[in-house]
Amino acid sequence: MTAETNEQTLESQDAPTLTGTTVQPRRQIQDLPDELVSQIAAGEVVERPASVVRELVDNALDAGATSITVRLLAGGVRLITVEDDGCGIPREELPIALRRHATSKIRNLHDLESVATMGFRGEALAAIASVSEMAVLSRPQDQDTAYMLDARSGELRPAARNPGTTMEVKELFFSTPARRKFLKTDATELAHCIEAVRRHALTRPSVGFAIWHEGKLVEQWRATLGAADLDAAPDADTREQLVQQALDKRLADVLGHDFLEQSVVVHYRAGHVLVRGRAGVPNAARSRADQQFCYVNGRFVRDKVLTHAARAAYEDVLHGNRQPVYALYVSIDPMRVDVNVHPTKIEVRFRDSREVHQAVLHGVENALAAPRAHHLADAQPTPAAAAAADAGGLEPQRPSALSPQAQTAIYFEATPRIDGAQALQQAAVLWGQADRALAGLQPPSSTMPPQTGTSSAWSAQEASPAWAVQPASPQLVPTLPPESAENPWPLGRAVAQIHGVYILAENAQGMVIVDMHAAHERIVYERLKSQLDDGDASSAISSQPLLIPATFSATPEEVATAEENAETLAQLGMEIVPFSPKTLAVRATPTTLAQGNPVELARSVLAELAQHDASTVVQRARNEILGTMACHGAVRANRQLTIDEMNALLRDMERTERSDQCNHGRPTWRQLTMKELDGLFLRGR
Repeated sequence: MTAETNEQTLESQDAPTLTGTTVQPRRQIQDLPDELVSQIAAGEVVERPASVVRELVDNALDAGATSITVRLLAGGVRLITVEDDGCGIPREELPIALRRHATSKIRNLHDLESVATMGFRGEALAAIASVSEMAVLSRPQDQDTAYMLDARSGELRPAARNPGTTMEVKELFFSTPARRKFLKTDATELAHCIEAVRRHALTRPSVGFAIWHEGKLVEQWRATLGAADLDAAPDADTREQLVQQALDKRLADVLGHDFLEQSVVVHYRAGHVLVRGRAGVPNAARSRADQQFCYVNGRFVRDKVLTHAARAAYEDVLHGNRQPVYALYVSIDPMRVDVNVHPTKIEVRFRDSREVHQAVLHGVENALAAPRAHHLADAQPTPAAAAAADAGGLEPQRPSALSPQAQTAIYFEATPRIDGAQALQQAAVLWGQADRALAGLQPPSSTMPPQTGTSSAWSAQEASPAWAVQPASPQLVPTLPPESAENPWPLGRAVAQIHGVYILAENAQGMVIVDMHAAHERIVYERLKSQLDDGDASSAISSQPLLIPATFSATPEEVATAEENAETLAQLGMEIVPFSPKTLAVRATPTTLAQGNPVELARSVLAELAQHDASTVVQRARNEILGTMACHGAVRANRQLTIDEMNALLRDMERTERSDQCNHGRPTWRQLTMKELDGLFLRGR
């Protein structure tokens, strides 16, 4: 064959792909062979060896196993063996178990709508058997002999085994070589298999897991909770404590003790939803979202509702694009969740997604709200600090008469509560005139000389927002009670101020360094949110009409979202109306964002409203404005504070929720223990 003929042949082969005009000859419609049907189904269920491990471990857990062992060769490609001590499969049911859609877990539609087991379709074993050499060895408790079934030949013969089941899968994808070419290296496939078992281990502390590869033990997690322990619990509270302790032990074994030390307990119930688990503190955030585990009724899932709710709870305590770490377990009535929406059962659909979203959001928020400074009070004090406490406690130092003249005193004590008409007026200041309030904040320049008395640009006689820094006479600074066992100071007592930026404090563990602007910013921010919640929550953000409306081409979904959420958009200070069937017009934007791009703002807000609950979008927008106001209203750098003012700020931090991070997610304080300080100077070496 000449080169010209080859070129013409290639052109004729490429023609259907490039032009799409070639019509294939019609073929007769007919049933596919059973083996091909099973191989097609296996393409959905079995993606790689980890998929087989996941399905077989699911079956072992459904069988009531308390110990599961996984043995692998070549990352699971050559051999996967899953051994358990579950209820086993009777001899007469072994051949049925390998048929497509044969299962013991559901019988009718009601069972399908209220699935409480890990598996339920009855297609995993048949799909795996169609692309591998598979054998099943099982023995129930009341059966004297175990029996082994070869899936390829159908031969059933007696064998020796303790009660339980062993699933053996050899030469995965041997019958479909093209699928085998897409597998990665043995190390990569092994990592995926370990991850599949790890996800099961995190939610089953009552089950022991072991993973062997090439005859070597790779991972092992022993059971941390027994049925006898739960049966011996005298009441529900004791049982709940046992479950939490077992879960914490398993989390520490699987994710490491650092995760346990840098996380807080989540336990929240709302309506039909119970959320429990642990949420990592903001300082433990990572650059990748590789330690985010969500479970629904014991099943690991990837769900946008759960992920968004967890992320929203960290919204104003994480810095930049850092990813939080957490392990959350959602318990809900099986009738209120549909698990039959994905071939691998990794996605679910909730009947009331807003209910679940709010439960996860508030559960994680409440867990993160408590200031972690209180944990310092429970820590073991240093010997020097203990001796000082025995001598009469740590008294706050008073400013020396020789100290340089300080600026006007600042109120760090909680502002008085407002009610009635004052609350409505306060809400109006926050929202209706937010731009004027921000414009009125002009802190004194850092180059100005220190002010004395009350002759300051921020004097009490001037009209300023209630959330701004309030000057006062030095004698009006609140007198703090001395530190004692009944009144501990976790953040210690102030010692000095460094360059007008940081506060040094001494506590029982060593030294605390505080970023005073970041700390006061969080205090003001939380007060603003509290005042808004107590005031008129329905107040709308002030808006500014556009002289010329900005129009843009919109999708049908964007047009429908704008029409359905007109009231929500008005609360956000925006007016977006249909200009034509395929065009939207932006007629007004929030006053504080008037200089931005109205089209980009409109598209982003509509996208948020299309995916999430309207109240969540409104709350996020208001919090962003409150954060801006708090940043401008907080004490600035290079302002000299007295010792009493520093101590008052430390006490406010100990009382304020989320005071460990500022509004932008930066830490507000750091602890240096005596051991760390000794290490800096090589003491004791």
